[in-house]
Amino acid sequence: MTTTRYFRDFPARSGDRMLLKMEHYLEVYDELLSDWQGRDVSFLEIGVYKGGSLPMWQGFLGAGSRLVFLDIDPACRDLALPGTVVEIGDQADPVFLERIARDHGPFDLIVDDGGHKMHQQITSFRHLWPRLRDCGLYIVEDVHTSYWPGFGGGFREPASFIEFAKDLIDRMHSWYTEDDAGFPLHPLAREIGSIRFHDSLVVFEKRLKEPPVSIAAQDGKVTRSRKILEVRGRRSIF
Repeated sequence: MTTTRYFRDFPARSGDRMLLKMEHYLEVYDELLSDWQGRDVSFLEIGVYKGGSLPMWQGFLGAGSRLVFLDIDPACRDLALPGTVVEIGDQADPVFLERIARDHGPFDLIVDDGGHKMHQQITSFRHLWPRLRDCGLYIVEDVHTSYWPGFGGGFREPASFIEFAKDLIDRMHSWYTEDDAGFPLHPLAREIGSIRFHDSLVVFEKRLKEPPVSIAAQDGKVTRSRKILEVRGRRSIF
């Protein structure tokens, strides 16, 4: 149940800075981030454009938050607001990303609304995910470009961000592998709590965790086991 309309109502309160978002993102953000409103967090957004999202995020997050924004256009530096930082660089440059992570990380919330090309989205994720805190969110906007050849995408194009995200679903489930050579346990199984796909939007939740445990409960007695991770040749229990 949605508990806030902050994002959906924000466009009517916007100032002279242009905000450019898919309209349905605002409802998703209201639902996804309702518990984040007013929290002091470390925030990073890739993509400044006309600067319309700076006051939106600044008004939503706590007054003690660290707000960092990245863009490749040097003119965006002048769009910084008091209490925010705008860094100029290429989101596909690992050296730049490592400096941002070193100087400003770790982060609680990362939003990629940058160039939307496949190598940009994938490179940014690979280098910034390790600098996302436990229970943090990594949000990638405008993933419809995964279907646009001009952005390096295409329907089921292996190099697209959508296919990259689909592969991470497998990595998240690699606890349960029965093919240790072809599908080994991946380190991200211990880090990815969930992956949520919305129209043009993918949300990754970081949740550091131990190997999954199954429970059996009867008459108030609970037993726990990790046997499911060791079984081979599984058959349905149903």
